[in-house]
Amino acid sequence: MSQLKLTYFDFHGGRGEAARLALHLGNIAFEDYRFAFPEFAQLRKSTPLGQVPTLHVDGVQVTQSDAITRYAGKLAGLYPTDPFQALLCDEVMDGLEDINVKLGASFGLTGDALKEARAALVASPLPQYLGWLQRQLQAHGGQYFADQRLTIADLKAFVFVRGLTSGRLDHIPTDLVQTVAPDLVAHVQRIAQTPAIAQYYAKFGL
Repeated sequence: MSQLKLTYFDFHGGRGEAARLALHLGNIAFEDYRFAFPEFAQLRKSTPLGQVPTLHVDGVQVTQSDAITRYAGKLAGLYPTDPFQALLCDEVMDGLEDINVKLGASFGLTGDALKEARAALVASPLPQYLGWLQRQLQAHGGQYFADQRLTIADLKAFVFVRGLTSGRLDHIPTDLVQTVAPDLVAHVQRIAQTPAIAQYYAKFGL
């Protein structure tokens, strides 16, 4: 078994969380290296593109969150082997990354600039992508996004929607998802009740 070290911020969300969950679900041993936000300025100097997460595989450092999550998913048996089902999984993954980028552009803003940027997101792209995600879920059985089972697409959607409803994002209404895509709220609740995921968060008192 390869020696794995996943490096990401010390919080329960963002681009590193789906890989953490996949590795945990698969009982894959890995070093879960977490760091505080003030440490990022120094730590990023040691990463290939100045960003996290990164994954060390037997000492080889790999970047790009979706690539890392797919690798973790394959190790854990949470990535489809059928090419079409893998395509459906990847479609959701890439769509979520699109909206992550749009949302991410508002981080670092303050005051009126932040309020205006978040209001613009709430007015258009967030409802558009959330509606699309709900239709994808409904089109493939209503329980999971691909392969009729839990995959990394579900984990990435779980992390994203959970973040939107958390109240941690200023000027993003916590009921936005319930209003425009209620099936996604039910999806998050269902994934959260998966025994291994419930156990994972219970370790952190969540």
